[in-house]
Amino acid sequence: MPPSSVDAPENSHSPATPRPLPRPPEPAVRSGRARWGMRGRVPWRLGSADRDILWLYLSTRIGIWLTAYCARWLFPSDPAAQDPGPLLAPFQHWDWDHFQHIAQQGYFPDQAGPWQPGWDNREAFFPGFPLVLRAVHFVVPNWGLAGLSISLVSGAVAVLALDRIARHHLPDAAAGQRTVLFFLISPCAVFLAVGYTEALFLALALPAWLAARRHNWPLAMALTAAATAVRVSGLFLAAALATHFLLTLRHTRNLRPLPWLALPALPLALFSWYLQAHTGDWMAWKHAQERGWFRVFHTPWEAWANTWNSAFDHAQSTGYAFMFQAELVAMVVGVVLLAVLARRRQWPETVYVALSLCALGTSYWYVSIPRAALLWWPLWIILAAWSLRSPRFKTAYVCLVAPLSTVFALTFLTGRWTG
Repeated sequence: MPPSSVDAPENSHSPATPRPLPRPPEPAVRSGRARWGMRGRVPWRLGSADRDILWLYLSTRIGIWLTAYCARWLFPSDPAAQDPGPLLAPFQHWDWDHFQHIAQQGYFPDQAGPWQPGWDNREAFFPGFPLVLRAVHFVVPNWGLAGLSISLVSGAVAVLALDRIARHHLPDAAAGQRTVLFFLISPCAVFLAVGYTEALFLALALPAWLAARRHNWPLAMALTAAATAVRVSGLFLAAALATHFLLTLRHTRNLRPLPWLALPALPLALFSWYLQAHTGDWMAWKHAQERGWFRVFHTPWEAWANTWNSAFDHAQSTGYAFMFQAELVAMVVGVVLLAVLARRRQWPETVYVALSLCALGTSYWYVSIPRAALLWWPLWIILAAWSLRSPRFKTAYVCLVAPLSTVFALTFLTGRWTG
């Protein structure tokens, strides 16, 4: 599962895996304190609506766990196998190996590094998730279970924050639950339930967005900095929040929080300094992406053409070709989302999605765009708004997307490349 061009190998598989990737031939700004949720509610208290959201979240987690159990028995790597293998094996594919190795061994164990043949390019992965994994491992001794625990708790925080953001934008009482439902059954939602970075990133990014809406800039930028340590997408979030800050100046005339806007750059600077000390290369993380995942810059039209050829020219195996088709669809969805946000003049959200699309659409070919869509929370809010205006839209979405979500989940849980 190759990475996006900037969030790179956090969306990828190791080149040393048995199945290598084929080599290439904002609404209007409101003054004052914006609400976290319902008027007068203390943000950290759980009301009945929050409990409903958590029940929905837990129900979908149970569904994914059942799918994983079935995948072990029905789709073993050896069709003649009589033992389905370890219980957690379906969750431990691709990037998980990198995260576990970094948490256990660090980035350059025993003087190993990019100067050795067969190097796994692990420096392309940002340190936030491995650091949290190592910390949780002290409490949860099993590495696989520790990774699942991080995503389980982080996902709960993320959906509660997403519910509050949706209710900030939409007046309907069902807006939050509808948004979370669409998010949790989206095609790549399986990655919220495995030991990957998506859930942890959203558990930091969405509360940061809420804190910025309340003009709590120290908290917002501290959370954004933590999100940047997990994924470089945190810098996209920082740019969006900086846009929001500039827009609020029309009402607040308060420049005192301005220095806080630089805080999210600190994790990237520290990581680059660490890599330079060990490799002599300030951009070692970027060069690792280029070596291991072909993340060399290409124009958007070249990237589209290369992805199209991989999807439809019968040059790839059917599994890879199908995922390249999904990449193309996800890019189209992203461009439409960007146009809708710009038309609505939701400028912070527009900046966030635009930067993401620029990073995803300027490599040799598209990779991990369906997964990146999980991080585009304006998409789920817009879809929920459409469904509230037209009940048939909800029916169509659930009937079309739920089977795709199952297909993508089975694809990942059985160790195949998944967008």
